Amino acid sequence: MTTDTTPETLSFQAEVKQLLHLMIHSLYSNREIFLRELISNASDACDKLRFEALHDAALLEGGGGDFKIRLAFDKDARTLTITDNGIGMNREETISNLGTIARSGTKEFFSRLTGDQQKDAHLIGQFGVGFYSAFIVADRVTVRTRRAGDKAAHGVEWSSDGAGQFSVTTLERPERGTELTLHLREGQEDLLSDWKLESIIHKYSDHVVQPIVMGERTVNQASALWARPKSELTDDDYKAFYTHVSHDPVPPLAWTHAKVEGTQEYTQLLYVPSHPPLDLHDRAARHGVKLYVRRVFIMDDAEQLLPPWLRFVRGVVDSADLPLNVSRELLQQSKDIETLRKGCTTRVLTLLTSLAETDQEKYSKFWTGFGRVLKEGVIDFSSRDKLSKLLRFASTHTDQPEENVSLADYVARMKPEQQQIFFVTAETFNAAKHSPHLEVFRKKGLEVLLLSDRVDEWVVAQLTEFEGKHLVSVARGDLDLGKLEDEAEKKQQEEEASHLKDLTEKIARSLGARVKQVRITHRLTQSPACLVADEHELSGNLARILKAAGQKAPDVKPILEINPKHPVVLRLQREEAKFDDWSAVLFDQALLAEGGQLDDPATFVRRINELMLS
Repeated sequence: MTTDTTPETLSFQAEVKQLLHLMIHSLYSNREIFLRELISNASDACDKLRFEALHDAALLEGGGGDFKIRLAFDKDARTLTITDNGIGMNREETISNLGTIARSGTKEFFSRLTGDQQKDAHLIGQFGVGFYSAFIVADRVTVRTRRAGDKAAHGVEWSSDGAGQFSVTTLERPERGTELTLHLREGQEDLLSDWKLESIIHKYSDHVVQPIVMGERTVNQASALWARPKSELTDDDYKAFYTHVSHDPVPPLAWTHAKVEGTQEYTQLLYVPSHPPLDLHDRAARHGVKLYVRRVFIMDDAEQLLPPWLRFVRGVVDSADLPLNVSRELLQQSKDIETLRKGCTTRVLTLLTSLAETDQEKYSKFWTGFGRVLKEGVIDFSSRDKLSKLLRFASTHTDQPEENVSLADYVARMKPEQQQIFFVTAETFNAAKHSPHLEVFRKKGLEVLLLSDRVDEWVVAQLTEFEGKHLVSVARGDLDLGKLEDEAEKKQQEEEASHLKDLTEKIARSLGARVKQVRITHRLTQSPACLVADEHELSGNLARILKAAGQKAPDVKPILEINPKHPVVLRLQREEAKFDDWSAVLFDQALLAEGGQLDDPATFVRRINELMLS
């Protein structure tokens, strides 16, 4: 059987052209990342073959599992060659993997590329486009590859100068795996030396599990770092390994390394990054924790090992008990995996708790980057108690947008007679900070949590108490401050409510179906009115969030509460001719103060203008 060796010329995807331009013109100061990325790709190819061979030993083609990554250079030809005996690629995979960026986040990726070269460099690995970093140092790249198991031994040669096109040719290739040859640019002569290449390998790739061989020497550790005693490891070792598993050159914020023995035996090395990845808020993006079984790589996105609200964690888990042929389907049904998941979750929460207690500056940095995701964990009942101590919020204690107040901080500052933790929710921090519902609390010196993340509405729906103190919305139901109000205040409120009963009923008739009820309130000291939700109904803020997300929200009528001492309310008691206009404006102003939108803003403006002239 003959092989068609006629080259086929194809064009890069538009995003690849943009990326290649960046590589060639913007990232020279970070040029060493190319070797880190190419060695990492070679390591991944070996891991993938090892895993697939567990189900189909024929893929090893009689060569066993002796995986290696080889580096060689030719000073005369000015070439650097990186070879692996991993899974390799067929023709279709070569065109797809080397000609396009097959990620849903491509658009976001390019929106993050700025003039900040350090930032650009660490984005490369995170988005799985590290192959193209070869063009930082090479003006032509040639790839020869064959997928393991191809009995016809048909390989593929891919070649490009990075200018916009690439050629693909079929060739005979007896060896499985991939050979990558870089034709170096002028000025890259220092890469054609053992010393320079070894120094880069020690810096970035020392902890790659496969041996990295130059000549006849293995130049890396070639051992599982997580399996070595902690006493042998330095902080630099841990940081270097983090870079290897995460493609992130920025050192991690914290890590935890432990060997667990008992009903199950496993080792975990888990990292908390210093900054959030681009796809942090994509709950479907799971590529954080690698799963090994007795040091044999199984998969690099074992989502069952941690809950979605810890999806930012990176690292490895190595089990001594799982079967080597474990599949994703088996993982979903395995009780052993449930134990691993619980153990890993507890370990990360313990790490974060320690960080919060011993280094508030670091924890504040963590919370700024990952707090919104961590809040999702309140749905997990088994972790809720530990997680509640890690939550941070903005508060009237500082009136600053930074979320640095813990629930424990709040409770420690509560007045002796206070029994509840008060909070207000709004779409923005300023809307929460200036909410009319806070007026009586500011007057009495009572702290209120200012919640403006969209997820906060869901958090307080799940987390209803902390250390025996109920969390209470200041904008919901009847405001009962209990012992925080004296008997004289309560008596005055009852008298005013009775005295103004006719007025509240008249306003209710005027507003009709827009309100459920109109009543006197004493939560206001400066504003004429506010809207509140009934005790067991959807809050106005949550209803707006659901509608903005395209979800159907029940049509809940708010309660209008009026301030009996405000001049506008006093004016209403005497008004006859324009009573309906005053009532409508009172309601619309309260709605705007809540962050709501008017159904008919033109009519609102007309009413305001007419009342100003009356």
